Amino acid sequence: MQKPHLSFWQIWNMSFGFLGIQFGWGLQMANMSSIYQMLGAEESQLPLLWLAAPVTGLIVQPIIGYMSDRTWNRLGRRRPFFLIGAILASIALVFMPNSSTIWMAAGLLWILDASVNVSMEPFRAFVADKLPEEQRKQGFAVQSLFIGLGAVLSSALPFILTNWFGVAGTAPEGQIPPAVHIAFYTGAVAFLLAVLYTIVTTGEYPPEDMAAFERMKAEHKGVGGFFREFFHGLKTMPPTMRQLAWVQFFTWMGLFCMWIYFTPAIAHQVFGAVKDTPEYKDLVAQAGQWTGVSFSVYNGVCFIFSFILLALARKHSAKAIHIACLLLGAIGLISIAAITQKEVLLLSMVGVGIAWASILSMPYAMLSNCLPAEKMGFYMGVFNFFIVLPQITIALGLGEILAHFPQVDSLWVVVSGGICFLLAALLTLRVRSGESAAAA
Repeated sequence: MQKPHLSFWQIWNMSFGFLGIQFGWGLQMANMSSIYQMLGAEESQLPLLWLAAPVTGLIVQPIIGYMSDRTWNRLGRRRPFFLIGAILASIALVFMPNSSTIWMAAGLLWILDASVNVSMEPFRAFVADKLPEEQRKQGFAVQSLFIGLGAVLSSALPFILTNWFGVAGTAPEGQIPPAVHIAFYTGAVAFLLAVLYTIVTTGEYPPEDMAAFERMKAEHKGVGGFFREFFHGLKTMPPTMRQLAWVQFFTWMGLFCMWIYFTPAIAHQVFGAVKDTPEYKDLVAQAGQWTGVSFSVYNGVCFIFSFILLALARKHSAKAIHIACLLLGAIGLISIAAITQKEVLLLSMVGVGIAWASILSMPYAMLSNCLPAEKMGFYMGVFNFFIVLPQITIALGLGEILAHFPQVDSLWVVVSGGICFLLAALLTLRVRSGESAAAA
C-alpha cells in the first residue's frame, strides 16, 4: 500500500497521546527515588525498587506488540491498546502518592509501568503504520517533541506547586508531601485526556488483505503462537536491529544510572545532605524537587531541540544525528562531577536533553525502515528488550555493589552514565541502516 503523505498537523494529532504518556513517565522518573527515600528506603535499595520499569517492559511490550499486530476492530489496530493502558495508568497515578509503605509504592509502580507500556508500545508502531518511509524521521521527531513537553510539565510540577502556589513540599517522616499528591492527580487526568485526543482525531488503515490477515491470526493463535513467533523473530532479526541493540543497551544503561541516582547524587554533592543527621530527610526532599527542575530542563531542551531535529532529519542521516547527540549527552552527564551549585546543574542538562530528543526518535527511524510491515508491532516490542535488559542489569547488580562498597559515591554512578553514552555513540558507527529483514 502506498501511504499518503500526512500534513504536520495530522502527524501532530497522531502523536499527541505521547504528551499524556510522558506526563506519567516524567512524574515517575523525577519522583520515585525521593518517594522511596521519604518512605524509609536506603540508597542501596533503590535499584531493586526500580526493577518494575524494566521487567514490565520486558514482559508487556513484546506481548502487546504481538497482539496489536493481530487486532482489528471498531477502534482499529493500535488504538484499543492506547485506551486500555491510559485508563489503568491513570488509576495507578491516583493511588501512587497515597502509598504508606515502601512495598505499597513498589507494587503500584509495577501496575503503573505495566499500564504505561500497554499504551506506549503501540505508539511506536503507529508511526510506521501511518507514515511512508520518508516521513518516519519526522514522525518520531514529533513524538520526541511531545515527550519533551510532557516531561517538562510533569517533572517541574511539584516544584511549581510549592514555590509558586504555596503547596507544602515537605511532609512528616513516612509521608509523601501534598505537592506530590496534586502532581500525580494532575498527571492522571493529563494522561487520559491526551490519549483520548489521539484516539478521536486519528484513524487507522485496515489490513490491505483482510482474508490474509485472518489467516495469519488463525495460524499464530494463543500462547503457543506467540512463542513460535517470538523465537522465530529473534532468529530472523534484521541486521540493523542487531547493531542497534548494542547502541540501545549502553544508552539506556546510562539513562537508568541517571534516573535512579541523580537525587541522592545531588543531595550529597550539591545540597550537603549527610546521612543520619536531623536535616537529612528535608535535604533529600529539596534535592528531589531540584531533580524535578533539572529533569524538566532536559526535557524542555528535548522539546525545543525536537523542532531542530525535524529540520536536521530532512538533510542528514539518522545515524549521524544520533552520534552527535549522544556525544553531547555524555559531556552533560560527566560534567556533573565538577558541579557544586544547583543552578549550574541545569547547564549539564542541556546536553542530556539534546541526547534525549535523539534517543526517542533516531533509533526508531533507523529501525522502522528495515522491519516488515506485518510484524511492526512485534519487532518494536522486541526492540524494547535492549532498553530494559541494561536496566535490569543495573537494578540487580548496582545495589549490591553500593551495599558492599559504601565508599562508591552515587555521584560516580551518574558520571558512569555519561561514559555509557560515549560507548553508545561509538557503537552507532557500526550501524548499517536500511538493511531489511530479508537480509537476516
